[in-house]
Amino acid sequence: MVRKRNAENKGLPGRWRHYHSAYYYLVPKGLEAQWDGKKQFKLGTTLPEAHRIWAARMEAPANVRTIGELLDRYAHEVVPEKAASTHQQQGIWIRQLRGVFGAMPIDALEPQHIYQYVDRRKRKKIEESGKTTGGKVSAHREMELLRHAFTKAVEWGYIKAHPFKGEVRLEGEAPRDRYVEDWEVIEALSLPNMRKQGSVLAIQSYIRIKLLTGLRKGDLLRLQVADCREDGIHVRTNKTGKRVIYAWTPELKAAVNSAKAARPVHIAPFLFCNRRGECYLDEGKGRPSGWKSMWQRFMARVLKETKVTEHFTDHDLRAKCASDANTLAHACALLAHADARTTEAIYRRRPERVIPGR
Repeated sequence: MVRKRNAENKGLPGRWRHYHSAYYYLVPKGLEAQWDGKKQFKLGTTLPEAHRIWAARMEAPANVRTIGELLDRYAHEVVPEKAASTHQQQGIWIRQLRGVFGAMPIDALEPQHIYQYVDRRKRKKIEESGKTTGGKVSAHREMELLRHAFTKAVEWGYIKAHPFKGEVRLEGEAPRDRYVEDWEVIEALSLPNMRKQGSVLAIQSYIRIKLLTGLRKGDLLRLQVADCREDGIHVRTNKTGKRVIYAWTPELKAAVNSAKAARPVHIAPFLFCNRRGECYLDEGKGRPSGWKSMWQRFMARVLKETKVTEHFTDHDLRAKCASDANTLAHACALLAHADARTTEAIYRRRPERVIPGR
């Protein structure tokens, strides 16, 4: 009789266990010497760390028979190479997928299984909360990961052809269309601050630079004073590695100077820094937790103390930068996109002005 796995271990690779806030591998009897003589080998305190250590100690499997085994290799080798901020979420998606498809032979997956999976996730969401959006979005993200895992399976030589690429057409989610009006920006920038430094002035400077450059949050928070050179702001985008120079304008120089003045530590290397002079972005986790809290407090004040009635996000400001650009090509260059179709579909939110016919 096969013992049922505990809830906290469901979805983990075989012989993995999670307890006492860490992940362990239960070493098969007779193989202890390969694992430092231990019967239970500690892999790490986080799932990404555990996968990295596992991948470093294990050779790539010569043959993968099930989708669960494919997802194991994907988690060990592919996920750790992605941005740190995606590790935890992708770990959750993999566990969800493994729970449904784990035992299925790798060559048995068909398009109908994908549609059935998405439909079940949507129905479950309706039963739990009466809402369909969350289940649909999560299911689509999980299918994107599974699609990429099978792309890697072809690359690794486990299968000859992708089982559902080009065969599955999931109903897409409507892109966010919130356009931040100019008067809303003016209201946010007029929020009073009694100090010469501090979070309000820092975020207002951040908003000004964001609207002028369209930089992603991570790239803007990583920006150092040394990156502000004679010819402009030099940036290597973290997501694509693309090099961009944002040439100086009077408005951009003023915004950068304002950001420098708002810093609590004037000798800190970062343009936006915390009270210790450190970057707000935790590179290990990929999250700017301190900055996020500041932003939430700032937006709460904006909604309470100004005429703005609808919350807007950091991403909405990036979209405003693209929307206000005179041309699609200029918007694409500002956002450092490789494909203008992404800029057009997601970031150009301003209504198109059309001259009526005669």
